Amino acid sequence: MARKKTSGGRKLEGWKAKSWFKVYAPEFLGKALIGEIVSSNPDNIPGRVLTVSLGELIQDYSKQNVRASFKITEVAGDAGYAQFVGHEMAKEFVRAMVKRRATRVDSVITITPMGTQKQLQLTITCFTTQHARLAQAQELRATMVKVVEDFAKEADYETFTGAMLKGELSKKMFEACKPVFPVKRIEVIKSEYISSAAEKAAALIK
Repeated sequence: MARKKTSGGRKLEGWKAKSWFKVYAPEFLGKALIGEIVSSNPDNIPGRVLTVSLGELIQDYSKQNVRASFKITEVAGDAGYAQFVGHEMAKEFVRAMVKRRATRVDSVITITPMGTQKQLQLTITCFTTQHARLAQAQELRATMVKVVEDFAKEADYETFTGAMLKGELSKKMFEACKPVFPVKRIEVIKSEYISSAAEKAAALIK
């Protein structure tokens, strides 16, 4: 049962009927506690989006510059369960990785992991150690995209998303790009879950 909001024995108008609900991440992130929200009606909770530090959520403080967003899809008792809807690396952190005489190579792609219709739009970015010519940048971009697309063909949605958030996908791209040109770092700096037509229609009905 959700716990009621109290204030030292005093009942505050508008708060006396509200309860606290714990919100949990998806299973591929260990159902970690995202946070708590307050509501007077559990039916109003689904659809709410919470954005938190990815580093704190997965206990990896190398990810402190990443914010991850989750949408609550289900409520049971005093618990809410959320699905991942996107992440973004802090813009100032990304800018700091671009060094003088180096090249930044970006690509925006949409992927559909194996066995699902769920889609993610990714922004992947490569930072080189020295200036890359146009042809070299194009080869780096093509290599990154191929690694991501190939992995999406063999990984389900949960496996793909977990690997993306925990840095495993970045390592795969880095290893593939090293023979192409000297690279310092490769990151998925942003992702966004793309709602299906059915999900958009359901949201309109609500």
